[in-house]
Formats: sequence, structure tokens, C-alpha cells
Amino acid sequence: MTTQHLSGKVALIQGGSRGIGAAIVKRLAAEGATVAFTYVSSTAKAEELQDSIKAKGGKALAIKADSADAQAIRNAVSATVDAFGRLDILVNNAGVLAIAPLAEFKLEDFDQTLAINVRSVFVATQAAAQHMKEGGRVINIGSTNADRMPFGGGGPYAMSKSALVGLTKGLARDLGPQGITVNNVQPGPVDTDMNPADSDFAGSLIPMMAVGRYGKVEEIASFVAYLAGPEAGYITGASLTIDGGFGA
Repeated sequence: MTTQHLSGKVALIQGGSRGIGAAIVKRLAAEGATVAFTYVSSTAKAEELQDSIKAKGGKALAIKADSADAQAIRNAVSATVDAFGRLDILVNNAGVLAIAPLAEFKLEDFDQTLAINVRSVFVATQAAAQHMKEGGRVINIGSTNADRMPFGGGGPYAMSKSALVGLTKGLARDLGPQGITVNNVQPGPVDTDMNPADSDFAGSLIPMMAVGRYGKVEEIASFVAYLAGPEAGYITGASLTIDGGFGA
């Protein structure tokens, strides 16, 4: 069951065409928000999502933008404001996961991890904050791997998500005086096409989880919707874990 707590608000979701991002787009739209979202290569999925929201009477805009490109991010913020006249909510969901043994880890993959998982968050927030008014919301999508990395090869990814913890705290200090909150949601393993719950990899992780299952994208989206809403105005600078007890 959803409410219309976000009626009249405009949200931009970085990386919103599939998985957790698409679930966030759908949930914020269901809560009454006008939604813009970026995508890189999933054009068909992006257009399908955009059209499905419009078919239900909502407003949506799919924007092709590579989160590794700082100017493309700034352009996406501008396109959102140009289309809808304002910007109230920014969700930084774009991310990449590169895993390889240390000796084989490519420097270009390391650089891309930083560019998309960390730099894009800074760039998007810097641009979006210029348009936000009191009550604005910035929500970063981190990972429980910031606190626990139980397998080899994931050091750069864990580092990038740990960096979001500090960045979130600093941005919360910067934007607090403007009445804008900044928070970091840290999902655990979630069932998506990139990390399906029925894979061999999932089979190695599920025994580490207190609830014994992968999360659902809708569960992450509901948490984001709460942080985007009016009742979360006293939460800022926080890294909030939703991982089924993976890190317990």
C-alpha cells in the first residue's frame, strides 16, 4: 500500500532503468512524485518504464546519460529542471561492480569504479543542490560491503561504498543549513538480473544472512521512499543498512 506523500515533488534517479533503480522509480511515482531517471544502454527497458508510469497517469522522463561523464550528469539535472520546473529529490543509484583477484584487477576498472560509484554522486549532488529548496532530499545507494566484504576480489568496490559513508556525512553538513538532508542506504544482497537469488554466487551468500534469503528490490525502494518523504526530515548524514542481517 502506498500513499501520496510525494505529490508535487520531482525526483531524479541516477541509474533507474533496471533492478533496484527501476523499483525506486516505480515506488516514488506511486507515492505521487514526478520522476526523471538516467540510463546508459538499456534503452528499451528505460522507455518501457517511462511509458508504464505515464500510462498510469504519472509523469516520467528517461534521460540517456553515462554516470562516468560529469557533464552528462549535469545535463541530466538541467533536463529534469527544464522539463518539470524544479527538483526536490535526488537518488544516486548508478553503480558498477568489478571483482577480480588483486593481481589481475585492471586499473581502468578501478578508475571506473571510483568515477561511477563515488564521483558521480558528488557531481550530481553538487548540481542538484543548486535547484533544491528546504525539504530537499539526497539519497545515495551504497552497500553493506562498506562494512563487510566476505570474499576476495572486491576491495575496490568495498572501498567505493565506504567512501560514500564519509561523503554522505560531509554533504549532510554542507546542505543541512539549506534544509536538505543527505543519507546513504546500504543494501545487502538483492535479487536482480545482475545478482539473481538462484545463482551459485547467491548460494554462497545466503547462509551468511540472518533471514536466510536475498532481499527484494521493492524492499529497498520502500526504504528510499521513506527517506524521501516528509517524516524523515530529522535523519541526515546517516548510513542505514538494509541487508537481512548479512552484517550482523
